[in-house]
Amino acid sequence: MTAGRWALLVEFDGSRFHGWQRQANALGVQTALEAGLAAVADAPVRVSGAGRTDAGVHALGMVAHFDAPVERPSGAWVRGTNTRLPAGLAVLDAGPVAADFDARRSATARTYVYRLLARPGRPALDEGRVAWLPRSLDVAAMAEGARHLEGEHNFSAFRAAGCQAGNPVRRVERVAVWSRGPEVWVAVRATAFLYNMVRIMVGSLLEVGLGRQGPDWIRTAREGGERGRAGPTARPEGLYFAAVHYPPELGAPEPPRTGPGGLDPAAF
Repeated sequence: MTAGRWALLVEFDGSRFHGWQRQANALGVQTALEAGLAAVADAPVRVSGAGRTDAGVHALGMVAHFDAPVERPSGAWVRGTNTRLPAGLAVLDAGPVAADFDARRSATARTYVYRLLARPGRPALDEGRVAWLPRSLDVAAMAEGARHLEGEHNFSAFRAAGCQAGNPVRRVERVAVWSRGPEVWVAVRATAFLYNMVRIMVGSLLEVGLGRQGPDWIRTAREGGERGRAGPTARPEGLYFAAVHYPPELGAPEPPRTGPGGLDPAAF
């Protein structure tokens, strides 16, 4: 029941928000979450997330931290906050952490998942939660191309023009592509990401899956180092911030055990 620093595990439907970040003229997840926590604390609360998401991007396991101004049990921060949150946003878990825990800086890696529905009929039940293509994809070719995205590289070709990161070098630990029925998933785990990096990776892999480029083209695009060498930016509604990974001794909330296609983000 301690006051002090707490960590939260949060999921949200990105189609209902204008991204994670607090904004003046639109509802961001951060704003809604702070309002819910403040109602429980009966005092202002500021929340810091493990990453930022664009409008339309979802989260299965976003981690955020806040400094509780009052003592409340874990159940109050979960159930009490959830009663005050808008539809499409929920706190899954809450627990006290060390005063120096930082949801963003303490993370060792993050996992994103991208969902693709490759069939002639558009989605109805999953509208806004999956990217739709009215034709099939060559998943094996996409998986082969994905190998060229793993490792430490300059990813200038896979970042948006507005990316403000000073260093375009990132270390991608793993990229996986698999299918189940008409759905295709791409999962990417990396220590850090550039702006729109995953969506551009997926857009490039789609060029391969649609037969417009061969798998080795991914390596050529990466080595070219220019945004114009890679594929288009995939639509936001298929993207999920799936998990944040921390050293176990920090006591951060565990990632969700299941995700799209049976993915276990904690094990990926």
